[in-house]
Amino acid sequence: MTVNQILNINTESKYNNFNTSFTSKRGRQNDYNGKKEQPLNKTGVLLSSVAGVGVMSAAIAKKQGFSLNPKVIFSQSPKDWAMLKIFSKKQPNAKLMEIEGPQILMLATGSAAGGLAGGAVFDDKKHFKSKLRETVNQLLGNVLVPVICVGGVSLLYKKYQKQILSKVPQIANATAKPAKIFNKFLKVIPSASMTAAALVAGIIGGNKLSNFINEKVYHKHVDRKIKKTDFAPHVDDLSMAVTLMAKKSPLSTAITRTVPAFLCVPGYQIGTHRD
Repeated sequence: MTVNQILNINTESKYNNFNTSFTSKRGRQNDYNGKKEQPLNKTGVLLSSVAGVGVMSAAIAKKQGFSLNPKVIFSQSPKDWAMLKIFSKKQPNAKLMEIEGPQILMLATGSAAGGLAGGAVFDDKKHFKSKLRETVNQLLGNVLVPVICVGGVSLLYKKYQKQILSKVPQIANATAKPAKIFNKFLKVIPSASMTAAALVAGIIGGNKLSNFINEKVYHKHVDRKIKKTDFAPHVDDLSMAVTLMAKKSPLSTAITRTVPAFLCVPGYQIGTHRD
């Protein structure tokens, strides 16, 4: 190879490197001139989801007879507020805020609406359609279908409760406290197992149904996988299992009080979702 050929190769290499660098800088310059994607503000989305859940929580409290008057609320101890009050053996007949199937759907709807609104405001507009698809996944796949499945199994269990519990083995003549606790635990297993199976089946079936609907509506292949966060709206099922051991207890109501916080997750997932 001659000296001239070597010089030509070096010159072309330098020119190509300069051209690549210039193109990259020029691309970045175009971004700075208004084409740069709006960054996602996750904090804003979270706050909007919390606001949606808060509005629905207030509506539920009002519907169940709790006052929303600030003077009444702040004249009470925080532990007596509707959303924080838990069962006490000292006041077994005290009014408590109930959070069951219909209330879960209301809270989830508020969370989804808040998260979607937050996603529209705090993220680039080009991701809005993906957030609409995620809304279907969250409300239909992760909340509505699982709630229907768990509710259906719960009704079935209540109908045949005596027959089911009659098949559960028990320690005979249990007088010691540990033996009594163990017997109660054995009686919870059928209900807990049925609830868990219904929940898993509901989330899997709901996920497939929401993917199918999104494909038909948006004419785009959707294969959204199930995430760990999809189980967040169903913390109340743990409360139900605890309640079966002791009809009303501080533990079961304390778990129920965390449901609104967990139901902020669907809204957050919607608002931050991008394809």
